[in-house]
Amino acid sequence: MNKNTGQHFKAVMLGTLILSSTAHAEGISEQDLNYVGTYRSLALFQKFEGPFWEERLTTASEGKIKTQVTTFAEMGLGGSEVFKLLSKGLFDVGSTVAGYSVEEAPELEGLDMPMIAPEVDLAKKVSDAYRPVMVEAMAKRFNGAKLLAVVPYGPQMVFCNTAIDNLDDLKDKKIRASGRTTGEFLEALGAEAITLSFNEVPGALQRGVIDCAVTAPLSGYNGGWYEVSTHLYPLAVGGWDHVVTAMNGKKWASLSKDTQQWLEKQTADYEKSVWDAAQADFEEGINCLTGAGACQRGKAASMTLVKTSEADVSYAAGKLEETVIPAWANRVDDASIQKWNSTIGSVTGLMAKKASN
Repeated sequence: MNKNTGQHFKAVMLGTLILSSTAHAEGISEQDLNYVGTYRSLALFQKFEGPFWEERLTTASEGKIKTQVTTFAEMGLGGSEVFKLLSKGLFDVGSTVAGYSVEEAPELEGLDMPMIAPEVDLAKKVSDAYRPVMVEAMAKRFNGAKLLAVVPYGPQMVFCNTAIDNLDDLKDKKIRASGRTTGEFLEALGAEAITLSFNEVPGALQRGVIDCAVTAPLSGYNGGWYEVSTHLYPLAVGGWDHVVTAMNGKKWASLSKDTQQWLEKQTADYEKSVWDAAQADFEEGINCLTGAGACQRGKAASMTLVKTSEADVSYAAGKLEETVIPAWANRVDDASIQKWNSTIGSVTGLMAKKASN
């Protein structure tokens, strides 16, 4: 994104989102919030997360809410520590990828499984349906943490530094997975799932440590993955990589009711803005990576976009039902499975059950 385009977008976003906010800021209390966010170099932070936490809250509150913003990467963290540190009160609000926190909160893993929602509209319905489960899980697992927002990075696709023509070509490849369920899906395809942080991927692809890696199109573009990969496989084999935002439980309880309601309204608007842009961001990401259309964020790359087939879609869906969902069900209790079936299951038509011994 060039400087003028970025400044224009930020101005339009801020102006649009705060039009109706300041009129309702009279009853809120003054607050100084410490916020730890995601990756500053990626589109989500640049377009939405950064402007919201660094500017919008202060402007919309008429200066009553002030924020200090950093990111977990700038703190030298990998992302999995964010909610553990939040629960201990080291900062007030934090955001990280849901899949980074599944060791402590396996319920979050149920939100974002490979191929469960190939399209934006279904992904949003899945997120909305599962939200009460996530609210409960965040409070239970992280010392009363208050869930504020759930937004997507985008459909997680496969970047490879070697030629591929279909899903079968991923067999025997070493592939960086974006989360545990993605890794299980890739291994069900015959690939070897590798755990690497986002920032480690370009070097690993360049050195041949891995053959492929999974992330969203715009994230891959912003991260320069096109410089070390040649082929893009556009099925959502890694889900949508949802980013969860939560406030420390004690901090939330200390806020007045008016302040809580105002903040919930602000974060709901933030959440909506990200989801509303998801389809356009996906399309532009493809354009920027392949040169297939307009790229407003910089010079388009020339990756090869692999054509998907109905056979690939059917094969991937089978692996989701036969392997990935049962593996997750084995990690959670029966109550969690019932909640998943009554929420995500009711939206997608899928049913979770434990794998047979």
